[in-house]
Amino acid sequence: MPSITRDGPIWTLNLGDDENRFGPEWLTAVEKCLDELESGTDAAALVTIGSGKFYSNGLDLDWLGAHLDEYTSYVDRVHALFARVLTLPVPTVAALNGHAFGAGAMLAIAHDYRVMRDDRGYLCFPEVDIHIPFTPGMSSLITSKLTPRTAVTAMTTGHRYPGPQALQDGLVDAVAGLDDLQAGAADIVRPLAGKDRKTLGAIKQTMFTSAVAALQQPMG
Repeated sequence: MPSITRDGPIWTLNLGDDENRFGPEWLTAVEKCLDELESGTDAAALVTIGSGKFYSNGLDLDWLGAHLDEYTSYVDRVHALFARVLTLPVPTVAALNGHAFGAGAMLAIAHDYRVMRDDRGYLCFPEVDIHIPFTPGMSSLITSKLTPRTAVTAMTTGHRYPGPQALQDGLVDAVAGLDDLQAGAADIVRPLAGKDRKTLGAIKQTMFTSAVAALQQPMG
């Protein structure tokens, strides 16, 4: 299950040690971790990272298949998480320790910055190959962060980006070896940790108005 720790101004949200799929219990744990972070007013920055082979493998399709009557409320909840991370009033960076697929890649994209392993793991939006069209909110989130050319390739081909290519095409901001990944990610946001939370949150809300509005539109 996800957990959050603090070392000075750096808060680290560990997404878990398995595929870190967005099951209801997993979502609840992440939401509580973010509640803890947002309850303070002091200098802070957030690093998210997984343990093991995956950063996150996205939606919990097995759970969803067994609870189709909860589809709309489930997707609304996932959208709410994306919008929350996108506009979090502290600097954020995703440290991609392993595969980030589908909604897991979208969660990474919602951060201010991304650092990816240079030797293993892929960032991928496989929706075109698994016959799950992007919702308007998901599409708006991705296109708010990527260039049009990269968005077309990433969203319409299901291409799997290794770290160096993800850096080249602008999906991530840096690459690092696994031993340096978490520290390297923290180094990006540590100098920014003192930014005023209220001001930073307002700036992000304005920057991503269209994406936030699309993510907050109820599926029902």
